[in-house]
Amino acid sequence: MTDPTVDRTELTGLLSQQWDAIAALVADLDEERWRTPSPLPGWSLFDVLAHVVGTESWLLGEIPPAHDPIRPKTDVKALPHVRNETGVLNEIWVDRLRPLSGKRLLELYREVTDRRREALASFGDTEWQAETVSPIGKVSYGRFMRVRLFDCWMHELDLADGLGVSVDEGGPRAERAFAELVPSIGRSVAKGAQAPDGSRITFELTGPLTMTLHVAVDGRANIVDVLDAPATVMVGMNSGLFTRLRGGRTTADEHAGEFTISGDTELGNRLVRNLAFTI
Repeated sequence: MTDPTVDRTELTGLLSQQWDAIAALVADLDEERWRTPSPLPGWSLFDVLAHVVGTESWLLGEIPPAHDPIRPKTDVKALPHVRNETGVLNEIWVDRLRPLSGKRLLELYREVTDRRREALASFGDTEWQAETVSPIGKVSYGRFMRVRLFDCWMHELDLADGLGVSVDEGGPRAERAFAELVPSIGRSVAKGAQAPDGSRITFELTGPLTMTLHVAVDGRANIVDVLDAPATVMVGMNSGLFTRLRGGRTTADEHAGEFTISGDTELGNRLVRNLAFTI
């Protein structure tokens, strides 16, 4: 079935822009800066880019480089931040690329993303709509590329935060990527925060991506356009903080004073502490 929500021309263009934004962000790093810790457990800035290289290489049908026998072999399955088979594959790529210099990694990144651009440009509607395995299950290839845009956008923020610099978090790339954070919020509300039946919740997000999200809990927690009753709790914060909380990059306790809660403050505090759905 054709997925009308995934425009091939638009999305491939946004992916290309996203890859360029990442390259520009790390273009002038020296070797010491490459090894700066990122917000992701166990990963440096080098490792974040190595992960992107690995995933895009895998999408080109490639396998990780052979293990260097001179280096100690890492049991990636035993690492505390590796939670599933996708995490294992990610970690293998990162580990195998670590012996490279940052300069060589960036060259490899540019080579791989150029080849990915060429591959995507060769796709027709049949390839774009073909069912494929992705981190969110079997979906169309185009839908998978929306996930890739989200992943790469999040890693741009990881790199920026690790470097202590600001990047533009608004615009079409951000809007498309941010949309991946929204549909599953009901799970965080119901299972994470344990919001009781009858709860009505509003998230008011200020820029760079301004929006209002309403969630109604009636057996299940669902996003709704309009609440049918006054909000039980209203949570306000900027979209940048919301993104990082949803992405598991930080915690609410590290950002006291950067969000507001009105109404049921106990529920509100549970909500902001249980927003993470990925890391």
